Amino acid sequence: MSSHEKRRATTSICGFDADNILIREKNLVDDLIGKYSFTELMLLQALGKEPADAQKRIVDAVLVTIMEHGLVPSAVATRLTYYGAPESFQGAVVAGLLGVGQRFAGTASECGEILERIVAAPENDRAAAATAEVNICREQRKPVPGFGHPIHREEDRRVDKLIEVARGAGVDGQFIAAMELLESGLQEVTGKQLVTNISAAIAAVLGEAGIPAPLMRGIVLTARCAGLVGHLYEEMNNPAAHDLWMSGKSGVDYQA
Repeated sequence: MSSHEKRRATTSICGFDADNILIREKNLVDDLIGKYSFTELMLLQALGKEPADAQKRIVDAVLVTIMEHGLVPSAVATRLTYYGAPESFQGAVVAGLLGVGQRFAGTASECGEILERIVAAPENDRAAAATAEVNICREQRKPVPGFGHPIHREEDRRVDKLIEVARGAGVDGQFIAAMELLESGLQEVTGKQLVTNISAAIAAVLGEAGIPAPLMRGIVLTARCAGLVGHLYEEMNNPAAHDLWMSGKSGVDYQA
Protein backbone atom coordinates (compact mmCIF):
# COMPACT_ATOMS: atom_id res chain seq x y z
CA MET A 1 0.00 0.00 0.00
CA SER A 2 1.45 3.35 -1.00
CA SER A 3 1.54 6.27 1.42
CA HIS A 4 -1.17 7.94 -0.68
CA GLU A 5 -3.63 5.03 -0.51
CA LYS A 6 -6.22 5.18 2.23
CA ARG A 7 -6.77 1.99 4.21
CA ARG A 8 -10.29 0.71 3.74
CA ALA A 9 -12.43 0.39 6.85
CA THR A 10 -13.43 -3.11 7.93
CA THR A 11 -15.94 -4.82 10.19
CA SER A 12 -15.73 -8.28 11.71
CA ILE A 13 -19.37 -8.33 12.78
CA CYS A 14 -21.46 -8.98 9.70
CA GLY A 15 -21.40 -9.27 5.94
CA PHE A 16 -24.05 -10.22 3.40
CA ASP A 17 -24.74 -10.99 -0.22
CA ALA A 18 -27.83 -11.99 -2.17
CA ASP A 19 -28.03 -15.41 -0.53
CA ASN A 20 -26.25 -15.21 2.82
CA ILE A 21 -25.92 -13.15 5.98
CA LEU A 22 -22.77 -13.95 7.95
CA ILE A 23 -22.47 -12.90 11.60
CA ARG A 24 -19.06 -13.52 13.15
CA GLU A 25 -18.39 -16.15 10.46
CA LYS A 26 -21.65 -17.99 11.16
CA ASN A 27 -24.43 -18.24 8.62
CA LEU A 28 -27.60 -16.68 9.99
CA VAL A 29 -29.92 -19.22 8.36
CA ASP A 30 -27.83 -22.38 8.73
CA ASP A 31 -26.06 -21.78 12.04
CA LEU A 32 -28.01 -19.30 14.15
CA ILE A 33 -31.77 -19.22 13.62
CA GLY A 34 -33.39 -21.74 15.94
CA LYS A 35 -30.05 -22.62 17.53
CA TYR A 36 -29.04 -19.46 19.40
CA SER A 37 -31.05 -17.51 21.92
CA PHE A 38 -31.22 -13.73 21.61
CA THR A 39 -28.79 -13.33 24.52
CA GLU A 40 -26.32 -15.80 23.00
CA LEU A 41 -26.31 -14.03 19.65
CA MET A 42 -26.10 -10.59 21.25
CA LEU A 43 -22.94 -11.64 23.09
CA LEU A 44 -21.44 -13.38 20.07
CA GLN A 45 -22.15 -10.37 17.84
CA ALA A 46 -20.73 -7.82 20.28
CA LEU A 47 -17.74 -9.70 21.69
CA GLY A 48 -16.81 -11.90 18.74
CA LYS A 49 -16.57 -15.19 20.60
CA GLU A 50 -18.86 -17.91 21.83
CA PRO A 51 -20.39 -16.88 25.16
CA ALA A 52 -19.65 -19.03 28.18
CA ASP A 53 -22.52 -20.51 30.18
CA ALA A 54 -21.87 -18.09 33.06
CA GLN A 55 -22.02 -15.13 30.69
CA LYS A 56 -25.34 -16.28 29.27
CA ARG A 57 -26.88 -16.84 32.70
CA ILE A 58 -25.71 -13.52 34.08
CA VAL A 59 -26.63 -11.39 31.07
CA ASP A 60 -30.04 -13.06 30.88
CA ALA A 61 -30.59 -12.24 34.55
CA VAL A 62 -29.55 -8.63 34.01
CA LEU A 63 -31.94 -8.26 31.06
CA VAL A 64 -34.81 -9.56 33.18
CA THR A 65 -33.82 -7.42 36.17
CA ILE A 66 -33.70 -4.05 34.43
CA MET A 67 -36.40 -4.45 31.75
CA GLU A 68 -39.26 -3.03 33.81
CA HIS A 69 -39.79 -0.62 36.71
CA GLY A 70 -43.31 0.72 36.20
CA LEU A 71 -44.24 4.27 35.22
CA VAL A 72 -40.77 5.73 35.64
CA PRO A 73 -39.84 8.77 33.51
CA SER A 74 -38.69 6.69 30.53
CA ALA A 75 -42.02 4.86 30.32
CA VAL A 76 -43.95 8.10 30.79
CA ALA A 77 -41.94 9.74 28.01
CA THR A 78 -42.69 6.82 25.67
CA ARG A 79 -46.42 6.93 26.38
CA LEU A 80 -46.69 10.71 26.05
CA THR A 81 -44.69 10.74 22.82
CA TYR A 82 -47.01 8.14 21.34
CA TYR A 83 -49.99 10.21 22.51
CA GLY A 84 -48.66 13.19 20.59
CA ALA A 85 -47.35 11.26 17.57
CA PRO A 86 -49.15 7.90 17.23
CA GLU A 87 -47.63 7.44 13.78
CA SER A 88 -44.12 7.18 15.30
CA PHE A 89 -43.75 3.87 17.16
CA GLN A 90 -39.97 4.04 17.01
CA GLY A 91 -39.95 7.69 18.03
CA ALA A 92 -41.91 6.87 21.17
CA VAL A 93 -39.47 4.09 22.10
CA VAL A 94 -36.49 6.35 21.47
CA ALA A 95 -38.01 9.08 23.61
CA GLY A 96 -38.05 6.68 26.53
CA LEU A 97 -34.53 5.41 25.89
CA LEU A 98 -33.23 8.99 25.94
CA GLY A 99 -34.36 9.16 29.57
CA VAL A 100 -32.06 6.34 30.67
CA GLY A 101 -29.24 8.23 32.34
CA GLN A 102 -27.49 9.22 35.54
CA ARG A 103 -30.61 9.25 37.69
CA PHE A 104 -32.55 6.27 36.32
CA ALA A 105 -31.08 2.97 35.12
CA GLY A 106 -28.10 4.38 33.24
CA THR A 107 -25.12 4.38 35.62
CA ALA A 108 -23.97 0.77 35.28
CA SER A 109 -21.26 1.66 32.75
CA GLU A 110 -19.88 4.45 34.92
CA CYS A 111 -19.86 2.19 37.96
CA GLY A 112 -18.33 -0.57 35.84
CA GLU A 113 -15.41 1.68 34.90
CA ILE A 114 -14.74 2.35 38.60
CA LEU A 115 -14.94 -1.34 39.46
CA GLU A 116 -12.53 -2.19 36.64
CA ARG A 117 -9.99 0.26 38.05
CA ILE A 118 -10.39 -1.18 41.56
CA VAL A 119 -9.96 -4.77 40.33
CA ALA A 120 -6.90 -3.71 38.31
CA ALA A 121 -5.16 -2.62 41.52
CA PRO A 122 -3.09 -5.10 43.53
CA GLU A 123 -5.40 -7.01 45.87
CA ASN A 124 -4.00 -5.43 49.02
CA ASP A 125 -4.49 -1.95 47.57
CA ARG A 126 -8.08 -2.33 46.43
CA ALA A 127 -9.71 -0.90 49.56
CA ALA A 128 -7.57 2.23 49.22
CA ALA A 129 -8.36 2.38 45.50
CA ALA A 130 -12.09 2.25 46.27
CA THR A 131 -11.80 5.08 48.79
CA ALA A 132 -9.80 7.10 46.28
CA GLU A 133 -12.57 6.66 43.70
CA VAL A 134 -15.10 8.01 46.20
CA ASN A 135 -12.90 11.03 46.87
CA ILE A 136 -12.52 11.70 43.15
CA CYS A 137 -16.30 11.75 42.74
CA ARG A 138 -16.65 14.12 45.68
CA GLU A 139 -13.95 16.43 44.31
CA GLN A 140 -15.84 16.52 41.02
CA ARG A 141 -19.09 17.18 42.91
CA LYS A 142 -20.86 14.21 41.41
CA PRO A 143 -22.49 11.20 43.05
CA VAL A 144 -20.74 7.85 43.18
CA PRO A 145 -22.54 5.90 40.44
CA GLY A 146 -24.51 2.90 41.69
CA PHE A 147 -25.39 4.21 45.15
CA GLY A 148 -28.56 5.82 46.43
CA HIS A 149 -32.02 5.44 44.92
CA PRO A 150 -35.05 7.77 44.86
CA ILE A 151 -37.48 4.89 45.50
CA HIS A 152 -35.58 2.03 47.15
CA ARG A 153 -34.13 4.13 49.95
CA GLU A 154 -33.51 1.38 52.52
CA GLU A 155 -32.77 -1.64 50.36
CA ASP A 156 -32.82 -2.56 46.68
CA ARG A 157 -33.88 -6.22 46.83
CA ARG A 158 -32.80 -6.77 43.24
CA VAL A 159 -29.16 -6.41 44.27
CA ASP A 160 -28.88 -9.51 46.44
CA LYS A 161 -30.86 -11.61 43.96
CA LEU A 162 -28.67 -10.65 41.03
CA ILE A 163 -25.50 -11.34 43.00
CA GLU A 164 -26.96 -14.69 44.03
CA VAL A 165 -27.45 -15.58 40.37
CA ALA A 166 -23.87 -14.56 39.54
CA ARG A 167 -22.40 -16.57 42.40
CA GLY A 168 -24.50 -19.54 41.32
CA ALA A 169 -22.94 -19.24 37.88
CA GLY A 170 -19.51 -19.80 39.43
CA VAL A 171 -17.91 -16.36 39.17
CA ASP A 172 -14.71 -15.64 41.10
CA GLY A 173 -16.22 -12.65 42.91
CA GLN A 174 -13.58 -9.97 42.31
CA PHE A 175 -16.00 -7.40 40.92
CA ILE A 176 -18.61 -8.14 43.58
CA ALA A 177 -15.92 -7.63 46.23
CA ALA A 178 -14.90 -4.37 44.53
CA MET A 179 -18.50 -3.18 44.70
CA GLU A 180 -18.56 -3.95 48.42
CA LEU A 181 -15.28 -2.07 48.91
CA LEU A 182 -16.74 0.91 47.07
CA GLU A 183 -19.79 0.78 49.35
CA SER A 184 -17.54 0.71 52.42
CA GLY A 185 -15.39 3.54 51.07
CA LEU A 186 -18.43 5.66 50.44
CA GLN A 187 -19.67 5.15 53.98
CA GLU A 188 -16.23 5.86 55.40
CA VAL A 189 -15.78 9.11 53.47
CA THR A 190 -19.32 10.49 53.79
CA GLY A 191 -20.46 8.96 57.08
CA LYS A 192 -23.69 8.00 55.30
CA GLN A 193 -25.16 4.61 54.49
CA LEU A 194 -26.40 5.00 50.92
CA VAL A 195 -28.23 2.01 49.51
CA THR A 196 -26.35 -0.01 46.90
CA ASN A 197 -28.64 0.16 43.89
CA ILE A 198 -29.21 -2.13 40.96
CA SER A 199 -26.81 -0.25 38.67
CA ALA A 200 -23.90 -1.11 40.97
CA ALA A 201 -24.99 -4.75 41.07
CA ILE A 202 -25.35 -4.84 37.28
CA ALA A 203 -21.85 -3.39 36.92
CA ALA A 204 -20.47 -5.97 39.36
CA VAL A 205 -22.10 -9.06 37.84
CA LEU A 206 -21.44 -8.00 34.25
CA GLY A 207 -17.83 -7.42 35.24
CA GLU A 208 -17.79 -10.96 36.61
CA ALA A 209 -19.15 -12.11 33.25
CA GLY A 210 -16.32 -10.42 31.35
CA ILE A 211 -18.49 -7.67 29.89
CA PRO A 212 -16.44 -4.49 29.34
CA ALA A 213 -17.79 -1.36 31.04
CA PRO A 214 -18.58 0.52 27.78
CA LEU A 215 -20.90 -2.33 26.73
CA MET A 216 -22.85 -2.38 29.99
CA ARG A 217 -25.11 0.55 29.15
CA GLY A 218 -25.94 -1.12 25.83
CA ILE A 219 -27.16 -4.21 27.67
CA VAL A 220 -29.26 -2.04 29.98
CA LEU A 221 -30.72 -0.17 27.00
CA THR A 222 -31.52 -3.43 25.24
CA ALA A 223 -33.53 -4.57 28.24
CA ARG A 224 -35.27 -1.24 28.76
CA CYS A 225 -36.14 -1.06 25.05
CA ALA A 226 -38.10 -4.31 25.40
CA GLY A 227 -39.91 -2.91 28.43
CA LEU A 228 -40.85 0.28 26.61
CA VAL A 229 -42.24 -1.72 23.70
CA GLY A 230 -44.57 -3.41 26.18
CA HIS A 231 -45.66 -0.06 27.63
CA LEU A 232 -46.28 1.24 24.14
CA TYR A 233 -48.41 -1.73 23.16
CA GLU A 234 -50.45 -1.34 26.33
CA GLU A 235 -50.85 2.37 25.59
CA MET A 236 -52.39 1.45 22.24
CA ASN A 237 -54.96 -0.79 23.91
CA ASN A 238 -55.40 0.71 27.39
CA PRO A 239 -54.37 4.38 27.12
CA ALA A 240 -52.96 6.19 30.13
CA ALA A 241 -51.13 9.07 28.46
CA HIS A 242 -54.00 11.55 28.63
CA ASP A 243 -54.29 11.07 32.39
CA LEU A 244 -50.51 11.34 32.73
CA TRP A 245 -50.64 14.64 30.86
CA MET A 246 -53.51 15.94 32.96
CA SER A 247 -51.71 14.90 36.16
CA GLY A 248 -48.68 16.88 35.10
CA LYS A 249 -50.81 19.85 34.14
CA SER A 250 -52.69 19.88 37.45
CA GLY A 251 -49.53 19.29 39.48
CA VAL A 252 -47.58 22.28 38.16
CA ASP A 253 -48.77 25.88 38.63
CA TYR A 254 -48.07 28.67 36.20
CA GLN A 255 -46.26 31.57 37.81
CA ALA A 256 -45.49 34.72 35.84
